[in-house]
Amino acid sequence: MITVIRSDLLIDGTNGKAIENPVVLVEGSKIVGIYQGEAPEGAIPSDARVLDYTGCTLLPGLIDAHIHSNLPGDGTSFEESVREDDGVLVATSANNVRIALESGVTTVRDTGGRGSSTFSVRRTLDLGYGEGSRMLLVGQPMTITGGHTWYFGGEADGVDGVRRKVRELCKLGADWIKVINSGGGTLNTKSYLPSFNRDELNAIADETHRMGRRVTVHTLNADALDDAITAGVDGIEHASFLVDSSQSQQYSPRVAEKLAESGIPVTTTLVVAYDAVTAMNAKEKLTPTEQAFLDSWSGMMEANVAQFGQLREAGVRFMAGTDAGWRFTTVRSLPDEMWLMTQGGMTGEEAIYSTTGQSADILGISDITGRVKVGLEADLIAVTGDPRGDVRGLRKTRLVMQGGQVKVADAADSAA
Repeated sequence: MITVIRSDLLIDGTNGKAIENPVVLVEGSKIVGIYQGEAPEGAIPSDARVLDYTGCTLLPGLIDAHIHSNLPGDGTSFEESVREDDGVLVATSANNVRIALESGVTTVRDTGGRGSSTFSVRRTLDLGYGEGSRMLLVGQPMTITGGHTWYFGGEADGVDGVRRKVRELCKLGADWIKVINSGGGTLNTKSYLPSFNRDELNAIADETHRMGRRVTVHTLNADALDDAITAGVDGIEHASFLVDSSQSQQYSPRVAEKLAESGIPVTTTLVVAYDAVTAMNAKEKLTPTEQAFLDSWSGMMEANVAQFGQLREAGVRFMAGTDAGWRFTTVRSLPDEMWLMTQGGMTGEEAIYSTTGQSADILGISDITGRVKVGLEADLIAVTGDPRGDVRGLRKTRLVMQGGQVKVADAADSAA
């Protein structure tokens, strides 16, 4: 059966392109026709199903390029979350990718879970035993012994050790290899220092590429970022410039220029600080510890948005990722992430592109999804109004279609 979708506007996932009064035809799981105004005579059979979204904008399903579906995103500490057994983590992941899909995120890249838990969730969805976003997986993030996210099981050391770990992750079915090249939110790790030495990082990149995968690197300081660029990796997560334990940052124009010249894209994750600050500001009274947390993260939020703008001006490419699951950030946070990107200088069109077509290109799935294009999977959303003026309008979801199947219909503000 042909499904016909009409709306006021189509933003097709190609930067800057929009079509008024579109008519999109879907057959099975694929997009089979895109027209403006009216379809040609005979293109629409008499028994076609028609979905009329007058007053709405039609877009490709959104892509969140950085989530941790094992984690709840409710302020629970990382150490507390990973005390749960694997069954709880699998159930948490399944719930998170279902909620993500319902909010219009039809594809996610999960950038780290424990053991084989995320692979189990993806297999469950593939078998049809649940619904959720399409999942690209890294499995366990690779980290030094005792490094950030070591609880997930990805510890590896030495050139031979890291090569072996890459092979183990590929055996599990990893689409990308994720490397933790600085400390992070894990206790007793240092965000302002690199983790792997250069020989280890070079070996990881080499082995990943030899195995036909891509590698992305978590970096929170300039030296870790510089080492990752030199190793020839395929992506950077965060790209912060921390210099000491006080969370102070110092932007490095030299490293930023090197990053831009390399063409390596950055996944943003600006919303983590925003959500942390929002959660603390919502409390009526803060303890001294909470006040210190708020002060620190307020500074981080301002610095991250400012540095995003500087990197953008330097010519760095971006795709949107929320770090959902971490701290107070949920899988519904992508519109806020995109809004923060506009606060850092992007237009609404650019932010949408970074969450659709550009993300698909970077992630290697542009032959599947990311654009409204004949021959691709019918991953489509409709939202009330035109979200280009304020991308937070992407919360006003009216339709979510994944692979030609309607998952949500007429559920305005379903992600609010």
